[in-house]
Amino acid sequence: MASPAPVVWLLTDKKPGHRNQLKGLGNRLRVLAGASVSEVDATEYSIPLWRALLGMAPAMDGTLPPPDLIIAAGSGTHRLLLSLRRRSKAKTVVLMKPGFPIGWVDAAIIPEHDAVAPGRHILTTEGVINAITPLARITDKPEGLILTGGPSPHYDWDDDVMLEQISQLMGRYPEWRWTISGSRRTPAALLKKLQELAGPKVTVVDPERTHSSWLPHQLAASRAVWVTPDSGSMVCEAATSGVPTGVFELAPRHNSRVARGMASLVEKGYVARWSDHASVMAGKLPESPGLWEADRAARWLISHFLKRGNH
Repeated sequence: MASPAPVVWLLTDKKPGHRNQLKGLGNRLRVLAGASVSEVDATEYSIPLWRALLGMAPAMDGTLPPPDLIIAAGSGTHRLLLSLRRRSKAKTVVLMKPGFPIGWVDAAIIPEHDAVAPGRHILTTEGVINAITPLARITDKPEGLILTGGPSPHYDWDDDVMLEQISQLMGRYPEWRWTISGSRRTPAALLKKLQELAGPKVTVVDPERTHSSWLPHQLAASRAVWVTPDSGSMVCEAATSGVPTGVFELAPRHNSRVARGMASLVEKGYVARWSDHASVMAGKLPESPGLWEADRAARWLISHFLKRGNH
């Protein structure tokens, strides 16, 4: 008799970045293990610290099936995750480095740049897990995508440097069509200057008007992507798609973990630096193993916790 499909709860704090990680992992668990996946809004539960410390679960929504795996992303979910850790047969997993001892949960999936040593129950990932699926094929059309972030604690942001690099790309590759999008962090002055670049071959997108499936659709239509290095999650999403990805040049701040993570992605050939723009535009990045960390993390969780007899 076939064993029942595993049940996975995804604890969310509703923040888009955290939700994106959970979605990517949940999708792969569904595909690879036939898991039944439920999203649980942690903001609906007010958990006193003592309940979290003692592992005393609150009354949960009775329509939720009992979980085999409980996965949480974001500090706003941690109290609920810890309060649920004594539930019978449920294994608890935290994404990203938590503010509590990792031994309090069954497993942790943490970006390598957070400098936590991998262990039997700790998987380190290249950058942050995301919900992008690698493309079966890359378009032949000369369509380029430019994604800009903004000031962050990890790089010395400079509007003029960014504008100069974007203008250089367009000047060097005049036959290409470009789509440019800012983000919530892009300074208003830079957004205004980017708008001025709009023309027959340049579309500038208002970041306030993009929807959740805009980026996957845009990546599928692109032959090259350029991203500012402060946007670690966007760099990982672009690289995961398989579209040749380049990273603009900004001066990293001393000892920044995000800058360390970006250097590692470049070193391993997942993305290219600005000085290598010719190879990105020619689609000739060094052969690197594909980056698909949601898939790798899902397979790791299945082998640890969802194999028959493990739950």
